[in-house]
Amino acid sequence: MLITVKTLTYYLSEHPSIINFQWSYDQSWASTWSFLFTSVTLYLTLSIFLHLLLALLLRRGRPVSLGPIPAIHSLSMTVISATIFAGILLSASAEIRESRWFWRRNKTTPFRWLLCFPMGTRPSGRVFFWSYVFYLSRFVHMWRTFFTILRQRKLVFFQLFYNSVLTFMSFLWLEFSQSFQVLAILFTTLVYAVVYGYRFWTGIGLPGACFPLVVNCQMVLLGCNLVCHVGVLRFHFMKGGGCNGIGAWLFNSVLNAAILLPFLKFYVKMVLEKRKNIGFIENQNQDAKFTKKIKEK
Repeated sequence: MLITVKTLTYYLSEHPSIINFQWSYDQSWASTWSFLFTSVTLYLTLSIFLHLLLALLLRRGRPVSLGPIPAIHSLSMTVISATIFAGILLSASAEIRESRWFWRRNKTTPFRWLLCFPMGTRPSGRVFFWSYVFYLSRFVHMWRTFFTILRQRKLVFFQLFYNSVLTFMSFLWLEFSQSFQVLAILFTTLVYAVVYGYRFWTGIGLPGACFPLVVNCQMVLLGCNLVCHVGVLRFHFMKGGGCNGIGAWLFNSVLNAAILLPFLKFYVKMVLEKRKNIGFIENQNQDAKFTKKIKEK
């Protein structure tokens, strides 16, 4: 067991390719602004084109069977998310352990480092390697949009917007060595591992939860991100030189707000409708009991 743990630790945080990673145009694939804009534009174009093509070729509302492909995708995303979570957790622990002596001189704590990178931080080393892997995983995540279009025959604007925004944000984390990204990746990959694991579970025909697990997990994720953003702002204006990549963080905050507001509106609407349905069912049950008593009399 110890050998297995040591082996995993080595390949997730101590491998030379992880320790010596550098985010740069010539060393990192998909690291240019042109690639980012081209890929996101292509994603949006293909999604719209596929939706319109199906509308022309197939009867409205008729789904396209994909077999086990969505379940395989969910399983793949579960494994990828769990790997990134474990990798960045071990990498962050290693960075904290190795940098503790330096932080004491600068009055920096591990918690502050997780929220607020020191000024001058460069996108290299362990945590940025896993940030890069997370950025690449966003393109794998996009495939779910095409599954939704094919199976449900719906083009969901929020899904397009959400995937595009998260891809941009993960690119900014690397490009500007943005603060807060370690916790953001930890929270996101943990939630994704649960959500995609649940989707795989239901995708192979096993029973689902009795409550909206996916929506609740996403709500928890957005709430955690909101709290952490407040923490970044607090540390930035404290004595200590500010947080690295604060400009990108501000833009990131605007994008997060653009995601949070419509999702919060949807979540509140869903909860109210659920309560309304529960109240309607309870009233029906009470009416049925009352009618039964009258008949018995």
